[in-house]
Amino acid sequence: MKSVAAASHQSPLLLRGAVCIVFAVLTLSAGASTLTKLNAPGAGTSAGQGTVASQVNSSGVVAGYYYDASSAAHGFTWSTSGRYAAVNDPSAGTTANQGTWLWGINKTGAIAGHFVDVNYASHGFALSSGVFTEIDVPGAAATLALNINDSGTIAGVYFDASGVSHGFVRASNGTIDTFDAPGAGTGSGEGTSVSSTGGINSNGMVTGWYVDDAAVYHGYVRAPSGTITTFDVPGAGTATGQGTSAAGINQSGTICGGYSDSNSNYHGFVRSTGGAITPFNVKGAGTGAYQGTVAQGINSSGAVAGEYVDKNGVNHGFERSPAGGITTGNVPGAGTASGQGTVAGYISGAGSIDGYYIDGNNVFHGFLLTP
Repeated sequence: MKSVAAASHQSPLLLRGAVCIVFAVLTLSAGASTLTKLNAPGAGTSAGQGTVASQVNSSGVVAGYYYDASSAAHGFTWSTSGRYAAVNDPSAGTTANQGTWLWGINKTGAIAGHFVDVNYASHGFALSSGVFTEIDVPGAAATLALNINDSGTIAGVYFDASGVSHGFVRASNGTIDTFDAPGAGTGSGEGTSVSSTGGINSNGMVTGWYVDDAAVYHGYVRAPSGTITTFDVPGAGTATGQGTSAAGINQSGTICGGYSDSNSNYHGFVRSTGGAITPFNVKGAGTGAYQGTVAQGINSSGAVAGEYVDKNGVNHGFERSPAGGITTGNVPGAGTASGQGTVAGYISGAGSIDGYYIDGNNVFHGFLLTP
């Protein structure tokens, strides 16, 4: 679903190729809820095309992207009035695997994203009051802006000429600080990444993962001062492609994410501000390799949204309450074959969950579930 540059920064634990839409008959949150399926005008209807919702802000405005019939990407926003607005960076290409991706949106409606130009080069951007500001980390071969907090601070990832990933934070005044987690590898496919499902909080704390020189994943959290703390969930595997990936961070600094064990089975976790880690598994999650539970986003109350993969490789959404209770669900119309299904991604402070689902024809559809 993403450009090569976009896909390469994602941990295999945190994005499994499809899932995320609003649940109609499905109620993840306690009490009554409203499901809205999101299909952007112009979205393609063939396999690998369609609509993905990335984030929702406190006003209920959704930012995301869609692939058209030519597999070119376009950003979009959706408001609670039901209005879609196309968002295309003026410098974006218009052919397959080019275009515009929206990743983060803050309370003012300012957006962080990236575009791929006619030469297939990736550039980050900030969009505020209709004005695009291109973001290219000095010396980077590719830059992706992935999150924006309510202060306008952006967190993202860039790749150097050797294919190594590095994190960056861009202040609202345009100043860019780059960083690497201690122990991050320096070879192609290694390095430091920032999560796109709420990887920065209102205080400027950033979370994500790094890949060491043995291709093992580890979590980290970066303080606004620049101090980086790394961590591993007890029981995380230590072989290639295994380990710990942090996904979301809330205002208090509580983190959620996923880890894979020595059998490459996935488990969710929540890490407190003091560093205490609580692993969890959703009932019904598969126990084989590349099956299991992954937490994607966490809000200010400590509610977690994510996905689990069953024994047949089908994705399902879940919400975990701050007390640890778990509710599962599937969006009506989600496919039931391996690689299809539902995944809940980002969760707002108000408890709204967005994401996408993949239908039986492998077409993507966005969703918003509002309590």
